[in-house]
Amino acid sequence: MYIGYFNINWLMNTEKGHVNCSNYCTDSNGYHFRIRSLRRKKEKISHNTKQLFLLLQSPTSTNYHPDKKTIFNGAIFGKHQEECKPNQAEGKLSPELEHHQKTSFEEVPLHTACLTYLGFYLLMILGYINQLLFVPKVATEKNREGYVALYDAFESFYSRYVYRRVKDCWNRPICSVPGDELTLKDRVTDDYGWSFKFTGTETRCLNLGSYNYLGFAAAAGRCADESEERARNDGLAYCSSRCELGDNEQLHELESLTARYFGVEDAIVFGMGFATNALNLPSLLGPNCLVVSDEKNHASIILGLRLSGATIKVFKHNNMRDLERVLREGICYGNPKKGGTPWNKIMVVVEGIFSMEGSIVRLPEIIALKKKYKAYLYLDEAHSVGAMGSHGRGVTDYFNVNPKEVDILMGTFTKSFGSAGGYLAGSKKLIDFLRTNSHAHCYAGSISPPIAQQILTSMKTIMGEDGSDTGRKKILQLARNTRYFRRRLAQLGVITYGHEDSPVVPMLVYLFSKIGAVVRTLTTRHIAVVGAGFPATPIMEGRIRFCLSAAHTKEQLDYALEVIDEIGDDLGLKYSRKPRDANPIEY
Repeated sequence: MYIGYFNINWLMNTEKGHVNCSNYCTDSNGYHFRIRSLRRKKEKISHNTKQLFLLLQSPTSTNYHPDKKTIFNGAIFGKHQEECKPNQAEGKLSPELEHHQKTSFEEVPLHTACLTYLGFYLLMILGYINQLLFVPKVATEKNREGYVALYDAFESFYSRYVYRRVKDCWNRPICSVPGDELTLKDRVTDDYGWSFKFTGTETRCLNLGSYNYLGFAAAAGRCADESEERARNDGLAYCSSRCELGDNEQLHELESLTARYFGVEDAIVFGMGFATNALNLPSLLGPNCLVVSDEKNHASIILGLRLSGATIKVFKHNNMRDLERVLREGICYGNPKKGGTPWNKIMVVVEGIFSMEGSIVRLPEIIALKKKYKAYLYLDEAHSVGAMGSHGRGVTDYFNVNPKEVDILMGTFTKSFGSAGGYLAGSKKLIDFLRTNSHAHCYAGSISPPIAQQILTSMKTIMGEDGSDTGRKKILQLARNTRYFRRRLAQLGVITYGHEDSPVVPMLVYLFSKIGAVVRTLTTRHIAVVGAGFPATPIMEGRIRFCLSAAHTKEQLDYALEVIDEIGDDLGLKYSRKPRDANPIEY
């Protein structure tokens, strides 16, 4: 159990950056393999089954290390890349059954839940004692008598005395492109997290924390070259909104391409992904509207819904029965604030891939309910566009659903396109309405020329309009990396959440203090990851979130899995009680 401030010097008893190597042999093709015997967790295994525990595994972890800055050619092991199964729903089973078969979830063990709560509340108690005995090194409000407090008391306490203990694991500055690898700027704290200072050194790490799904975030290549040329020709910004001096042919081309990419009538683009939700939902909804929102929706959606003044009803995450219950009750009882009169509009708001859970929306079932109850559907594809479907067009492509059956398609250009900004796509009537009424269109600055060029180049690459099959290869590579990494994690015995085709892979560590221990330990092994805990997640569900990319090679993934296996034993992260697959996982 880990309580209080973390001292992980005892974790660093191995030589920094090296992995444990053991017996190797060579097959007839000249590939080197390592023979490893998996641990048995008190299972009764027959003599024949024991033989399966000798796994043949490619020893790529011994050839790869982030600090060596080795350049790889992206060679594919196992089946040829053209034969790789695309990221696509099979459609052989009913949507509900296929969802349950492909989604990973395990209840937290009872003793782990008790220790998690105990550890968290001990941190709180220690924080209150610390607050009483020591004066915090922060500014305090003065001469505020009669005024409302500027800061919430609990929020201030939590950030100072709980979050501060693991503050070094978040907001870490980098000094490179967040590609398959990145460079961290090293920093230290001499006052237990109140302040930080740079050491002047840097650490090269394998990047498993950035939303670079298709690997377009790169300092070299066609995207970078064309963006640089656009910046030299057109400058860095128009310094005006689209309704004044910020409108131009480049953005018209981008909107036309976006509409064609998704197979809808029209699209509109914005300079910020968060604002695409927060500033456009108030334009679409009003006080006499009912919004049925998934409980795991993003903060930008929640903010936009609150600003709209609409009545918000929340349904359980990806639970179709609960969604139907809320829709039925909303129609039956009407607006209680107006004596039960009918709603002007009912809208269901969901995400394609939920960024904290790694789960995929059950789109076919939601569309069926939407049609049954005559509601509108708003689909946020920030994490699914580019990453899902055989053509990279998101969950509509993944489920082979006509995109016109979704009333409002929303997404961002930040993740799969390696750029910035967001879009809304749908009917021409909808987009024309937004061009007149959207605050994000009328008042916010337009997209920067090099940023828009990055989107244009990457989107054309995905669509194959650059004359190559690079986009298709990236989509297949991401699908392969995702399945391989998730299956290997399950084989290690850790608990992961989400759909097997989702490139967002949360690994549950539960205890608040283990989040910091894992992030720090992985950093010493040159692996950069993102930790997530309360209030971003429930208290009991602290996790490490891995984000996979088409830019990752098998060597890189094997190195990460090797290290995760080691620290999983050291830190006690192997909570899973599911039977482990003893067969080799094919890449």
